[in-house]
Amino acid sequence: MMSSLRSNFSLGEPVITKTIALSVASLFAVAALAQQAQQQQPAQQRPQQPAQQPAQQAPPPPRPYQVGTPLGATNEAGQVQTMSSNVKVYGSFNFAESCTFDPTRNVIVAMNRGNAQMLAPNDGFVSLIKPDGTVHTSKWIGVTRDGLTLNDPLGSAIAGNTLYIADINTIRRFGLATGTPGAATEIPGATILNGIAATADGTVYVSNTREPERIYKIAPNGTVSTFADGAPLALPNGVAMDTDGNIVVVNIGTKDVITYNPAGQVVRTEQAAESGNDGVVVTADGTKYTSSVRYGSVSRIRRGQPAEVIATGIPSAASMCYDSRQNQLVIPLNPHNALAFIPLGR
Repeated sequence: MMSSLRSNFSLGEPVITKTIALSVASLFAVAALAQQAQQQQPAQQRPQQPAQQPAQQAPPPPRPYQVGTPLGATNEAGQVQTMSSNVKVYGSFNFAESCTFDPTRNVIVAMNRGNAQMLAPNDGFVSLIKPDGTVHTSKWIGVTRDGLTLNDPLGSAIAGNTLYIADINTIRRFGLATGTPGAATEIPGATILNGIAATADGTVYVSNTREPERIYKIAPNGTVSTFADGAPLALPNGVAMDTDGNIVVVNIGTKDVITYNPAGQVVRTEQAAESGNDGVVVTADGTKYTSSVRYGSVSRIRRGQPAEVIATGIPSAASMCYDSRQNQLVIPLNPHNALAFIPLGR
């Protein structure tokens, strides 16, 4: 029995060895055929090795800040041509909210809120408009966004050589001659900075229309403090300086035209003809004008006299400005993308 088993095992051993030898030989043959087929395959059909990734390049340097130029075009010869004097262009606004007047250049400086922040953040811009309403420069500040942050410009004021703009929770400063951005002051706790006035030394007064309803003061060195808080403020909006150095504020929520002295004390309260006031200006003789964004009227308040309505039917009459050279009021019309002009006579 043992002999028989040993004989069977001995007879089967060469078969196993031969089978393994044949399998190894087959593998080598298949590999050789595959290599030969690959060498005969056209180059464009061969599997491509992963390309080596190029070295990551440094981002390009930021482009220099620039402002827009007056309307014009480039002719066929490649020469820039200023628009001829027999052409007049009106418009150039995207939700005009406020304006201020530059007497040196004799232009109206108009704030444009641009597209909503949820659609296009940092889209605000500033236009320059001639006193007859025609366009001087469509986008003076905001022709590019290089080096510029201007999200939602509301109130504006000029004092000295500086343009001040209220932008959500920040006061931004620009050189009046060049449009170059200057210092910016963020106001902690501010929710919607709106009307703004400034003095020759750089002191700024700005309203916060929503809660908290207050007037902030920014000193020339950038220090922020609360100038006025609570009643009689009721959705405070427009802010202006009078000829005595007092601060004049109008409310959207009431007809009140409130005059504060520099110490923050209320020294006078007058009434506009209608409430809903957005803008206020004070002329050299002390006359006050208010614009009602809710009811479309302009009130005039002469010293010691009750208010009288001098204009009506102005849709969305926002934060107006006074053109001292032409003696006219200029009123932005918010979503109507236009300015209204009211001559005051001589």
